[in-house]
Amino acid sequence: MFSAHATKVELCLFDQDGRRELERVVLPEYTDEVWHGYLPDARPGTVYGYRVHGPYEPTVGHRFNPNKLLLDPYAKALVGHMRWSDAHFGYRIGSPRDDLSFDRRDSAAGMPKCRVVDPAFTWGNTQAPRIPWERTIFYETHVGGYTMRHPAVPPQLQGTYAGLAHQDVVDYIKSIGITSIELLPIHAFLDDRHLLERGLRNFWGYNSIGFFAPEPRYSASGTIGEFKEMVARFHDAGIEVILDVVYNHTAEGNERGPTLSFKGIDNASYYRLAPDPRYYINDTGTGNTLNVSHPRVLQMVTDSLRYWATEMRVDGFRFDLATILGREPHGFDQGGGFLDACRQDPVLSRVKLIAEPWDIGPGGYQVGGFPPGWAEWNDRYRDTVRSYWKGDESKLPELASRMTGSSDFFDKRGRRPWASVNFITAHDGFTLNDLVSYNEKHNTANGENNQDGHSNNHSWNHGVEGPTDDPTIKELRERQKRNLLATLLFSQGTPMILAGDEFGNTQNGNNNAYCQNSDIAWINWDKIDDDGYSLIEFVRQAVALRHSHPLLGLPKFLHGQQDSELGVKDITWITPAGTEKSPEQWQDPMARCVGMLLDGRVAAGLQQRTDKPGDILMLVVNSYHEDLPFTVPSVPGVVGWQTLMDTAQPDRKTQMLKADGSFKASGRSLVLLSAFHDGAVWTTAEPARERLAMPEADPVPEAPVEDAPLEVSTGAEAAAFDPADHGETVEEASDAEAEAMENTAAEPGEQPGSQETEPSETR
Repeated sequence: MFSAHATKVELCLFDQDGRRELERVVLPEYTDEVWHGYLPDARPGTVYGYRVHGPYEPTVGHRFNPNKLLLDPYAKALVGHMRWSDAHFGYRIGSPRDDLSFDRRDSAAGMPKCRVVDPAFTWGNTQAPRIPWERTIFYETHVGGYTMRHPAVPPQLQGTYAGLAHQDVVDYIKSIGITSIELLPIHAFLDDRHLLERGLRNFWGYNSIGFFAPEPRYSASGTIGEFKEMVARFHDAGIEVILDVVYNHTAEGNERGPTLSFKGIDNASYYRLAPDPRYYINDTGTGNTLNVSHPRVLQMVTDSLRYWATEMRVDGFRFDLATILGREPHGFDQGGGFLDACRQDPVLSRVKLIAEPWDIGPGGYQVGGFPPGWAEWNDRYRDTVRSYWKGDESKLPELASRMTGSSDFFDKRGRRPWASVNFITAHDGFTLNDLVSYNEKHNTANGENNQDGHSNNHSWNHGVEGPTDDPTIKELRERQKRNLLATLLFSQGTPMILAGDEFGNTQNGNNNAYCQNSDIAWINWDKIDDDGYSLIEFVRQAVALRHSHPLLGLPKFLHGQQDSELGVKDITWITPAGTEKSPEQWQDPMARCVGMLLDGRVAAGLQQRTDKPGDILMLVVNSYHEDLPFTVPSVPGVVGWQTLMDTAQPDRKTQMLKADGSFKASGRSLVLLSAFHDGAVWTTAEPARERLAMPEADPVPEAPVEDAPLEVSTGAEAAAFDPADHGETVEEASDAEAEAMENTAAEPGEQPGSQETEPSETR
């Protein structure tokens, strides 16, 4: 055990239940600040903890207290539950001297314990999918919440790793076209004492106490093999497993927090302390900040990452509040120790690394600031797309940047469009359904008088707050869901879908469900209605279109590159009149309709990814509340167009257009078109209809004729599991410079008002 300032370390051995301490063994050796010894009888199943002796001097940063049983930072498994009491604190709660006092009560009875594991597991022929970034689609979900109400999962497996690995669950996720499932924290974590006192739990899990042990509450069998089996099942289906990891802070809080592990092992080394070392630097908003700039702490974090990547075989990591991991004494540094360590590591440099690129410290907002090889959550994409479809003015210029990979942030040092992880919703904030159903957050159930959670959501209820029977409002909300999802899936960059958004899952307006281990935060499989089933099919088709058209996920940025021989550009912005958008037209604050013309005959890098001879697509978005006529542009070599998707009429058969034709861009709609052009060979196929009824296709015409019906080839797979088959039926920190629009009610078809708002951080 590493401890630079301890004077003695005792290994405490317990019975199998962890209730009775059997023996204490003093670690006899101390080499290079590591205490060590040899225990010949230790074997898998051995239950243990540590007691660490040293000075209790908070004023100089030391908080040693051997009366407190401590968890091994490298423990591979934990047993038992945390039973909170004042004995878990190194000081006497209520003492006039506060944390400067010393508590002599033994904490072992209420502490979880560490267990030695047997790592043996038969992986067989299971191989990592290694999905290329350009084809990656993330699906963010929660191990417990995803299956707690799943009708196909046996009750004893609901909410567990085994439940998530259930074949029907895996098949359903695969049927959507998801390539990579991103799991909210599964490192061992604790329920906050103050939440338990309010009858709540820490649901999300951003409260880690061990970085090697999987959270035991998600295990039906109590073995780490269950987690490995889950990974194997997803890999067999060709789906990657990404972990949301929290290396920025621990569950030990600030100077008034408990002593559970790191604080009692070597507080001055493990945590970043303020100039007055009695106190902690709090760039996380949780009370403490892990000191990753210390070599031994950095070693622990990278050892943990390698363990999960090699022994547990996960495919990548999403780093919570990742700016903290790049902080050095002078501030955030692209060449900081942790970031450099990942870049040169033979294991970590080969897995997906995703940053949440902000914290609440000075200079904490770092979107676009991470080094090559990293992808980053792009909250500017989220806010811009939400505001645009809400009908806010002056959003087209930024929308154009966001839909083309946010080159203003990421086109540097050879980074690629996939570095922008685009999302509309995430665990922290409204679900998609709630985004179009609520103007205000409704977090009363959290017990904080609705003061928690982000207030600036760029949401719009379309006329009524919450559920409604008004058919006009319901239809518009469903269309807006399609608009938002289609925009996400047809933008350059890496899309991330929040689990449940594909069928309209709701949290009843709660946008900060971190403490809701209940029906509020669990996926509501039994409440999927006809609109939900239709949305599932829409998402399957949109995902299939993205997979089948490489132009929608290019490996290089688009810059309006011109092909002088063909007379076309890789990207051209088109007005409703069918002409290229001029610089003056970009300044029109009332403009809400534009076409994005992508020409694969010019687009850099496309020919390396497809055998199609020059795919040409046009994406038309119209957030205006009225229909607009849209003339297709004159493009050299193009002889006709077909609509691949229209969010205003998702079930309508393909419309054929002449090269100089026009179509109706319905109010608040998105249309994706594909061109027929010289030299291209075009084929059509029927979309999957096994689970959700779709109209049969009419015969394919021999040549493009205006308005002739033609089914779109999506390549979507039928679901092996569909809910219909079963009987049971802290918004993250925004850019301080981004405009935020106040969520005000409006009647269907009207534009909501706006106000200036401020960013905030919630957890």
